[in-house]
Amino acid sequence: MSKLALNFPHDGDLLNRHDGCLENGALVVPVTGVTPGGAPVTVNGLTAAVHDDGTFACEVPLRTPEAMVRLRAAGETLTARVQVDFHSRARYRFSIDDNIEWLADLAAEPESFDSLFDHWYMAFWKRMHEAFGTKVHMNLYYQTMDGRFNLSQMPAKWRDDFERCSPWLHLSFHALQDKPDRIYKDATYDQMARDFELVMGEIYRFAGEAVTTRATTVHWAEAPREACRALVERGVDVLIGIFGGIPEAVTSKYYLEPLAASRLRDRDAWRDNGEGITFVDCDTVVNTLALEEVVSAIEQRAANPHTGEMMELLIHEQYFRKEIAELFQPDVQHKVEAALHWVVGHGYRPCFWGSEE
Repeated sequence: MSKLALNFPHDGDLLNRHDGCLENGALVVPVTGVTPGGAPVTVNGLTAAVHDDGTFACEVPLRTPEAMVRLRAAGETLTARVQVDFHSRARYRFSIDDNIEWLADLAAEPESFDSLFDHWYMAFWKRMHEAFGTKVHMNLYYQTMDGRFNLSQMPAKWRDDFERCSPWLHLSFHALQDKPDRIYKDATYDQMARDFELVMGEIYRFAGEAVTTRATTVHWAEAPREACRALVERGVDVLIGIFGGIPEAVTSKYYLEPLAASRLRDRDAWRDNGEGITFVDCDTVVNTLALEEVVSAIEQRAANPHTGEMMELLIHEQYFRKEIAELFQPDVQHKVEAALHWVVGHGYRPCFWGSEE
């Protein structure tokens, strides 16, 4: 005999207008599943329609931002806790990983930069904000691999600039440094806590708390459960990853099992209720694409309403750097602009995950 099972929604799902319909202040969603032996089943006290094959369906109104879906059948009970976004809209964020070189530039010649935006890299992102309204999230390393710079050497000279632009620019922890690859694959709680505090302590000093955030992308988007727990206990509970479409050996899905990761890839985000972490799927890694491929990649994700409501665009600093000849992409700024032209032209609004979910 089959067990009582829930096919939709699943525990941790983030539900929005594309998952049902808004009626009288509630999101009415079609709850579906399997009932043992075709037994009668109720969902939140409502009687479901049971089909000959033992599946059931029930239209259930959810009225609160955090809601419970409770099934009862044949003496069994099954529950799922879901998040409900009653004000969902098409929105996007641009994040940049692996940032360290622009900070090293500023620290090396502080007298050359009266403003934070006298640096060409920061000037570019300010132009993107001014042209498109873009909100930019930068994930920072603590130090360069060659030992010439770490964040403790970053002057606080531009702290006022950072604080003024905090409505559209956020900084967060990424990693201690670039190498070794997959640096946090087997990280302990203590390792993650130490590296996070190194980076964030310096950000608080030279940029202020206004630029900090509940969200980050850990380097390689990979870390065990206990290491992620160290971030949650330090105020970071939104993690960005790539939950499908890449070789399994490079997981980029933190500690999630393949089934959970594959389900997440088919939705914008999912919450691990046990750990209190919301995972957001990265839609497009812009630097991995040729310029002419950028728009089509975004269009593919946007075509599915369940992956196109929260658009996460990602790029890496090193592809902007001419001195890193093996990585530099001469058209990288055009790639950014192409992505932004598309999302803004299709009604996407800028946001920061964690503050505008």
